[in-house]
Amino acid sequence: MDIKAIAMGVSFALLWASAFTATRIAVLAAPPLTALVLRFALSAIIAIGFARALGQSWRLSRAEWRTVLLFGLCQNALYLGFAWVAMQYVEASVSAIIASTMPLIVAFLGWAIHGERLRPMAVVGLIAGVIGVTIIMGVRLKHGLDLHGVFLCVCSVIALTFATLAARGAGGSRNMMMIVGLQMAVGAVVLLLPALLWEWNRPVAWSGELIGAMLYSVLVPGIIATWIWFLLVARIGAVRAATFHFLSPIFGVAIAAALLGERFGASDVIGALIVAAGILMVQLARIPATPAAPAPAVR
Repeated sequence: MDIKAIAMGVSFALLWASAFTATRIAVLAAPPLTALVLRFALSAIIAIGFARALGQSWRLSRAEWRTVLLFGLCQNALYLGFAWVAMQYVEASVSAIIASTMPLIVAFLGWAIHGERLRPMAVVGLIAGVIGVTIIMGVRLKHGLDLHGVFLCVCSVIALTFATLAARGAGGSRNMMMIVGLQMAVGAVVLLLPALLWEWNRPVAWSGELIGAMLYSVLVPGIIATWIWFLLVARIGAVRAATFHFLSPIFGVAIAAALLGERFGASDVIGALIVAAGILMVQLARIPATPAAPAPAVR
């Protein structure tokens, strides 16, 4: 893994984690699904327009269209749909912690369903992840943590797991920005009807803060972070790219505390560090001991 890949991975983790704070601001002022449809629509228009300006094509391969549809459904409509609704009830840091456990869920399901062998380091990492989440959630429960919101967060992270697997289909594509834009469009289309059915006539508390949070969500996690993720997967592979998720619980809790004044007690710090260590161990254990010859770098 070279310096460029490390920089991309850290940047992705930081931008991805910052999205939870922006989302929390947005859903406290506007209906979550309606706001999410608006975000997807704007992101799609910007990304597709930029892709066309770069000369990228609508004509995607079958694997690329599969990525567009699966990633648009799982990452956007399901993962973000559940997460945005959940953050009406739970803090941004809680959602960030739960979402960051995705690599742990992938490893566990691989062992439970497909019989994949877990190295001792991975087993220790899984146990550490559970302990870290338990520490954080146990203290949060004493402070009134909403279990309905937690359940929605769990549903969202399961969808995120499938989205991560779907991202592999676009590795190395010359139409990367077009793929980003089209999967945003898929999310907008899928969530449009639920937003109309469940949130019609719900008021919106317009403010500069809400507009800023929405614009940030559109441009930074919506387009830039997603593009970086696809490029990172193409450069070093999905397993190595997912290693950088170990930074997400740390970044997520810290950003929410700094910008929203959310709880940042000793249990949160200790729990986030333990979860991060668990994710790192699981991902390092999944990297082959003798990797194949590196593929040509994506430029």
